[in-house]
Amino acid sequence: MRQALADWKLTAADRGDAVLVAAELLTNAHRHAGGPRRLSVDHSGSVLRIAVTDGSPNPPRLGEHRAERIGGHGVFIVDCLAQCWGTRPEGEGKTVWADLALSPQSHGPYREDDAPPG
Repeated sequence: MRQALADWKLTAADRGDAVLVAAELLTNAHRHAGGPRRLSVDHSGSVLRIAVTDGSPNPPRLGEHRAERIGGHGVFIVDCLAQCWGTRPEGEGKTVWADLALSPQSHGPYREDDAPPG
């Protein structure tokens, strides 16, 4: 994932947020759904979508956040960093996805100043 984000020339801040969101989605799949089955990352224009598929049909839920609690912050972190997020059924399980808004410096597969002369 880190390599794909670097290849897409996303800013360090965008890459950091994306890695954190992916880690939280993967951790939730591991802890609550028997492990992830698939991770996908895609970007188009100003949005990066991270999706994790697992074998449980039970959707994650955003509960009351308690800062003093150890653990249990994953969905809260995803909710804070993502432009939007949700779930969709996937076979007997589900896919949890999160869309992150990319900064203006992170656009397209290359930056304009990296583009070959036209």
